[in-house]
Amino acid sequence: MSDVAARLAAVRERVAAACRRAKREPSSVELIAVSKLQPPEAIRAAYAAGHRVFGENYAQELRDKAKALADLRGLRWHAIGPLQTNKAKYVAQAAHAFHALDRREVAEELSRRRTGEPLVCFLEVNVAGEASKSGVAPDAAGRLLEEVRALPGLAIAGLMAMPPLHADPEASRPAFRQLRALGERLGLSELSIGSTSDFEVAIEEGATHVRVGTAIFGERARAP
Repeated sequence: MSDVAARLAAVRERVAAACRRAKREPSSVELIAVSKLQPPEAIRAAYAAGHRVFGENYAQELRDKAKALADLRGLRWHAIGPLQTNKAKYVAQAAHAFHALDRREVAEELSRRRTGEPLVCFLEVNVAGEASKSGVAPDAAGRLLEEVRALPGLAIAGLMAMPPLHADPEASRPAFRQLRALGERLGLSELSIGSTSDFEVAIEEGATHVRVGTAIFGERARAP
């Protein structure tokens, strides 16, 4: 687990370097350490190194980790994976933010279940139209925004996308630019884009949140 702190420091420096290239302040980018399928001990190691923001893909894993790590003060959970309505309660109860809102039904269930401060939400956009991925089509994002932005308990902050995986990070740049342009048209300034393979390009294209897992925690276990 001692390697987690070193890898986290290296990722932070890469974030800062990308911000310098883009003439941005490093504080303008929130680094979400994606702890999907990682043991709680790995999260504790990152926490000990000063990190407080973690991302989980699976609602039930988020529920369980939030309970197991409830002693860590100031820890904030971001739910970043697709969500079924019957599991929305786990996200509504445990998460600070949800990055994969793509259906009105899910928004309504989150709104109904949420108490306390509003759940920060990002609309997930399927920028490449991939059948294997969730997300609303770009030309339908405005309609979804209008349907969900008035729901109590939710605060729509921006857009999220996961472009096709490429060996070359530069291949993600057009999708990031497309999402940024869509956000500008919709009046949404925050962008949740970029992962281990392309987060530096995402920062150069305006990312406000980057979701980095493997570069911090190493290879994860296989999903059950």
